[in-house]
Amino acid sequence: MCDSMIQKKKYAKASKIVPEGYESPNDFFEAVFEDKEMIWMGQNTNELHFGHNEDVHQAMIDCIESDEYCKYPPPEGFSKLHSLILKDLDLEDLSIYVTAGATESLYLAMNCILSPEDNVITPDPGYLIIDNFASRFAEVRDIPIYNEECNYKLTPELVKANMDENTKIILLIDPLNPLGSSYTEEEIKEFAKIAIDNDLFLIHDITYRDFAQEHFLAAKYAPENTVTTFSLSKSFGMAGLRLGAIISSQEVIDAVKTIIINDVGTNMIVQAGAIAALESKPKWIDYVKNTTFENQKIIKDCVDEIEGVFLPVYPSSANMMAIDLSGAGINPEDMSSYLIDRKVFTRQGSYTSTRFGDNYLRVSYSIDPEKVKVFAREFKLAVEALRTK
Repeated sequence: MCDSMIQKKKYAKASKIVPEGYESPNDFFEAVFEDKEMIWMGQNTNELHFGHNEDVHQAMIDCIESDEYCKYPPPEGFSKLHSLILKDLDLEDLSIYVTAGATESLYLAMNCILSPEDNVITPDPGYLIIDNFASRFAEVRDIPIYNEECNYKLTPELVKANMDENTKIILLIDPLNPLGSSYTEEEIKEFAKIAIDNDLFLIHDITYRDFAQEHFLAAKYAPENTVTTFSLSKSFGMAGLRLGAIISSQEVIDAVKTIIINDVGTNMIVQAGAIAALESKPKWIDYVKNTTFENQKIIKDCVDEIEGVFLPVYPSSANMMAIDLSGAGINPEDMSSYLIDRKVFTRQGSYTSTRFGDNYLRVSYSIDPEKVKVFAREFKLAVEALRTK
C-alpha cells in the first residue's frame, strides 16, 4: 500500500522509542514480561496479591468451568459488579458503566463531553495518554506543575489562571501519576466549586486512590459535574485483566452509551474475578496499603544517602514516585537502561512528561519488599556509575 493512502491523524501519538537491542517497543515489553528474574517497577502494577488471591482465582475458574463464557455478558456490566464498585466508593446515588480498563473510561469521557471549540486543563507531568485522548476532540492546556510552589500538583489557583469561557474539562489525576501527589479535602471542594460555577466537568482519575493515606472524591461535592474513572488494575492487582468503570450522572452515562464501540460487554470471566476482589477487599487492603507505604520508606532512605538526587513528593499517595536525577547530571533514559541490564525495570520520565521528563526516573513499589531492597542497592551503584556532577 502506498504511504499516501493513509493520512496521519493530527492527534496521532508520537512513536515510541525503540530500546537498544530490540526491533520494536513491543519486543522490548515482551522480553521484560517473559524474564522471570526481572523486578517489575516500571508499570505501577501490584504484585502484593501473589499468594493472597484465592477468592479471585476461584471465581474466575468457576466461570470458566461453567462454560458461561460462550455467551455475551450484559453490555453495561453485571449489576452486582455495579453495586460493589459504587458501594466501595460510597457513590451509590450515581450511575456506572463497566469498561475494559480505566483507559477506555477516560477516552469515552473525553469523547462524549468535548467539542472542537473546547479546551481541557491537564497537569504536566501527568498521564500523557489522557492528553492524547483530549487532543482528538479539543485544545489541551497542559499546565507545568513540576515545582515546589504548587506542591507538584495542579491547584485551583493554576486552573483559574489558565481557564476561560471555553474550558470544558479539568483533569484531576489523583493521586498523580507519576509523582504521587494528591489533594486535600479543601482543594477538592475548591475544584468542585469551580466546576459548578463555570458549568464544566471534573474528570477525576482515581486509579491509585487505595494507596493514599487519605483521599477525597470530587463526586461528593459536584456529582453532576464530575466524571470518576475507576480501575481494578492497581490496588486490586488486576492490570492484565483490563477492567474499569466510568461513574457519573445518568445524563453523562446515557451520553457515553451513544459512543460505545465495545457494545457487547466486557470480559465476563474478569467481571467474576472483579466481584470476588471487591467482596474480599477487607481481607487484603490493609496489607497492600501498609506494605506499599513501607516500601517507599526503603526508597526514601536510599535516596537520602545520595548526593544530587531527591524525591519531589514524599510521602507518595500512590504506589509510585519520581526520583529527580538532575542534580547528579544523569539522563533518566540512561538510568533506566542501566537498571534493566541489572534486572530492574523502571520508567524514564519522558513517558509522563515531554517538558520535565529529563529530570526524573519513575519507580513503582507495590512488590515484595526484598525486591525493593535490591532496587535500592542497584540504584546507588547506578548513580555512582552514571553521575556527571
